Amino acid sequence: MADVAANNGSHPRETPKNVFDFGAFVGDLIVEEDASSDDISLEGLQQELEECKNDDVVANILSKGIKLREYTKGVENNLRQVELDSIQDYIKESDNLVSLHDQIRDCDSILSQMESLLSGFQVEIGSISSDIKILQEKSMDMGLKLKNRKVAESKLAKFVEDIIVPPRMVDVIVDGEVNDEYMRTLDILSKKLKFVEVDPMVKASKALKDVQPELEKLRQKAVSKVFDFIVQKLQALRKPKTNIQILQQNVLLKFKYVISFLKEHGKEVYNEVRAAYIDTMNKVLSAHFRAYIQALEKLQLDIATSNDMIGVETRSTSLFSRGREPLKNRSAVFALGERLNVLKEIDQPALIPHIAEASSLKYPYEVLFRSLHKLLMDTATSEYLFCDEFFGEESIFYEIFAGPFAVIDEHFNSILPNCFDAIGLMLMIRIIHQHQLIMSRRRIPCLDSYLDKINISLWPRFKMVFDMHLSSLRNANVKLLWEDDIHPHYVMRRYAEFTASLIHLNVEYGDGQLDLNMERLRMAVDDLLMKLAKMFSKPKLQIVFLINNYDMTIAVLKEAGPEGGKIQLHFEDLLKSNTGLFVEELLVEHFSDLIKFVKTRASEDPNASSERPITVAEVEPLVKDFASRWKAAIELMHKDVITSFSNFLCGMEILRAALTQLLLYYTRLSDCIKKINGGTALNKDLVSISSIMYEIRKYSRTF
Repeated sequence: MADVAANNGSHPRETPKNVFDFGAFVGDLIVEEDASSDDISLEGLQQELEECKNDDVVANILSKGIKLREYTKGVENNLRQVELDSIQDYIKESDNLVSLHDQIRDCDSILSQMESLLSGFQVEIGSISSDIKILQEKSMDMGLKLKNRKVAESKLAKFVEDIIVPPRMVDVIVDGEVNDEYMRTLDILSKKLKFVEVDPMVKASKALKDVQPELEKLRQKAVSKVFDFIVQKLQALRKPKTNIQILQQNVLLKFKYVISFLKEHGKEVYNEVRAAYIDTMNKVLSAHFRAYIQALEKLQLDIATSNDMIGVETRSTSLFSRGREPLKNRSAVFALGERLNVLKEIDQPALIPHIAEASSLKYPYEVLFRSLHKLLMDTATSEYLFCDEFFGEESIFYEIFAGPFAVIDEHFNSILPNCFDAIGLMLMIRIIHQHQLIMSRRRIPCLDSYLDKINISLWPRFKMVFDMHLSSLRNANVKLLWEDDIHPHYVMRRYAEFTASLIHLNVEYGDGQLDLNMERLRMAVDDLLMKLAKMFSKPKLQIVFLINNYDMTIAVLKEAGPEGGKIQLHFEDLLKSNTGLFVEELLVEHFSDLIKFVKTRASEDPNASSERPITVAEVEPLVKDFASRWKAAIELMHKDVITSFSNFLCGMEILRAALTQLLLYYTRLSDCIKKINGGTALNKDLVSISSIMYEIRKYSRTF
């Protein structure tokens, strides 16, 4: 193409380069007509020309106007020349081509030989592949056989191991001592017995017919031997002064597998061992609790009898309670005092009776009650856990403790009907509640029903004794109880201490029924106190008697708790109202004319028209009388208060209230005098308010 381009570039008819005129070119195009002209199609020519107009050669041809035929002849000439040149080149290289041909022929011969060789290799490799496939099939078959034989061998080995009876096992079972090795041998024997009993294929085997009689003999021997061993250990529990818990933990639990073996392979013997243990522990624990209860009874301190009621007259029981009189004087029957310590020491160890007896100590029954139930809880907890671990049965515990429960019930049923100590009964109720919490924290349910039963039996007895106290107040003989003494009555002190004790014991429990009963008791004591007060001939003494009793009751109730509750508020209201009455009685006793005038006349207006106006003559005696003896009267009032009221602080509060009220009365009198015509003439006799205030402060300092 380069040559063609060159020839075109040297054409003699080269014209100046102008813009390509497609229409002119087509007009000059000459096409030969031949037979195939009908088959020529010019479709798409325009598009091809558009695509080729950017080609340099085509553009050069079109721009120069060269005719297609001439251009074709030029190309053919060029091709012919190139062909001739190529032939010359091939002739020059003929020797090299011959040599190359020979080399190719030699290579072809060598490749043919290699092909034959490789064909032989292929045949041999095909034969080897067939052999390998055969070997692979044989290997897989042998592997499967080996796997099956191993499975069969393992099953057969396990079967042989499980069914044979080694001589060593026979020696240990028959002649060995019951120890750790014996336990391990029993475990092996148990597995063999289970093996021959469970697997149906084993039962059909001929080997079992030879081994089974020997296994049965070993089972019988083992059952007999461990039975004798356990019975021997159980007999040790019956020996006096045996520490049962240590024997259980350090001896019996080491051989707990013996019980499992008997349960599985000697059910009848297991039942005998179970019954023997239940019988042994039932008798041993019953005897222990019976002895402990008898020892505790020697330490009991009697607190109250049926005559020790709130409303019972002291002198009527003095002949029969002379031995306990000092105790009664300390109000131990009704006051809580140090008896509350039993709840603070709820989880302390049980009492050791012989130590307490050697020290000549005596205790209220609730202390013995706590100690007995503390021992019961600890013993029951230990036994429950042992039975569960050793026998795997919780029901054994209840069969064992049927005896101890009966012993404790017998004791409690003899004590409870003769118990008239309401405080002690409430303490026992709280003790039972605390013990229930302790057992709940331990997660030991074995005493739930027993403690519920004790609690259920305590409440009715407490209610009965409480009602006896209530009846003693309602049916009290006022004439026998009355003493010509304005100080707090012993019945009221009993009530106050009794109520304070119950309030204190009910703080954390909020028992609504108990609150209701105490309200009934409060109403009864209110009625009795009013009856006793009316036995005094003078109203003033009645009021003093009531104030002293109310004040004492409030003081005792405050010791039980800072709030005191409804009962304390009730007595505080009564104290307040009676204090006001006493103040009026006290002032009327010393300044009756002044108080009468202030109440009846001081509120009138002296300047207003009235039938009987207030005059200086009417007021002057009152003023002079007050001025002459007001200090002496206050001193008498002070002495009267000091002697009348047991509580000095209460008396001083009442005196202060009386003096304050007196100051108010006198202030009203002074204001009235200022309004009277000519009242200024009395100023010289009037006592200044500051003087009265000074006197009041003087007595306040003594307070």
